[in-house]
Amino acid sequence: MPVETGTDVKGDAMEELRNFHISSLEDEGDEQDEEVDGVNNGDDDDDDNDDDDEHESVTLGFVEKPKNPRFLLRHFFPSKAGGLPAWLDPINLPAKGSSLCDFCGQPLQFLLQVYAPISENESAFHRTLFVFMCPSMTCLLRDQHEQWKRPPEKASRSVKVFRCQLPRSNPFYSNEHPRYDGTDKPSGAGAQLCSWCGTWKGDKVCSSCRGARYCSEEHQVMHWRSGHKTNCQHPGISSVPSSINHSTDGFSSADVHKVASKTSWPEHEIINEDEADYDTEGSKDYENAKSLVTGNRVDETFSSLLNSFEQGDGDRKSWATFQERICKAPGQVLRYNRDAKAKPLWPMASGRPCKADISKCSHCGANRGFELQILPQLLYYFEVKNDPDSIDWATIAVYTCAASCHGSLGGYKEEFAWVQLSSPSVIVP
Repeated sequence: MPVETGTDVKGDAMEELRNFHISSLEDEGDEQDEEVDGVNNGDDDDDDNDDDDEHESVTLGFVEKPKNPRFLLRHFFPSKAGGLPAWLDPINLPAKGSSLCDFCGQPLQFLLQVYAPISENESAFHRTLFVFMCPSMTCLLRDQHEQWKRPPEKASRSVKVFRCQLPRSNPFYSNEHPRYDGTDKPSGAGAQLCSWCGTWKGDKVCSSCRGARYCSEEHQVMHWRSGHKTNCQHPGISSVPSSINHSTDGFSSADVHKVASKTSWPEHEIINEDEADYDTEGSKDYENAKSLVTGNRVDETFSSLLNSFEQGDGDRKSWATFQERICKAPGQVLRYNRDAKAKPLWPMASGRPCKADISKCSHCGANRGFELQILPQLLYYFEVKNDPDSIDWATIAVYTCAASCHGSLGGYKEEFAWVQLSSPSVIVP
């Protein structure tokens, strides 16, 4: 994750990130060794988010409105949430089948991306994880059932993670760090993107104007109904300026959304800080921490989780540990730790995976290890309503290839996400 400060020291921040050591995962450790197979019933003293976790080096992610949206473009290697993805490899985007929700068939929506290079891996000098999900809670409930499937069964998913990495010398970016002085540019243009969502590759072309491009028939229909039907018949009026909408080569989400879909989540920059900076006696006081978030989605989410605990003491014990850690920094939306023995901070004992539930890398066969988790506080910043049918989760844990395999240059490899809902017993078969 990038270290973010003011724009006047972004160069130093990039260098600091380069020197940050991320432990190798060659030793897969004892990830969740003490958890039982299948659905944990919450009554076992499994790992209880071991006390040793208190001493792990965890990086917290916070979101804020970008001071300069231009710095969220791909050649600045951003970590960001909402808006449009800043594709690291701008040409070889995920295949169409991977870009769709496996339940409703609609294109997935961009959730967030985290820039997480690995200093000791030359092929991962640049490395970014991208998380997408279907905004339908119905699909997420069905996803809960599918994620328990183990190979060779193929699980259908509504939450997908893609990893992309590049060596320092590559055809897309300079070998030098960004200067943030207005002269930084990508080395070439990217793929032409969907004129409606601005996210996925636009393989379909409007047969009338031959200018608008789409990732799916659904998005073509949406764009047509939103005004392209009229603009398409008048060449002098374009609802999709080709100069900004058709490629990944350098325009902010705001540029595209002026003329296309307005359904993406609000764009935020992800700022990271060390959790140890919050490990003070004052920050451990729950009532004090609670006052910092009164009235927002964080409180609502916590209350909803607490009220849903009917499975037994295991869930309440996990919740107490989760609450104690989170309330040190209530605004956190992301927790990152790629250490070999790192584990997610589970809100509940039930609904946790065991090692066998985490599929191996489908590209090299290596085990996957935990790397980051996404907290429900993000939904508050996305202005998602707290309605019964609104998207919601307790946590999303992301597991990636321990070897961070690379194969051919660039491209995107699908990784694994485990979603824990606040009511794990509510599963749609």
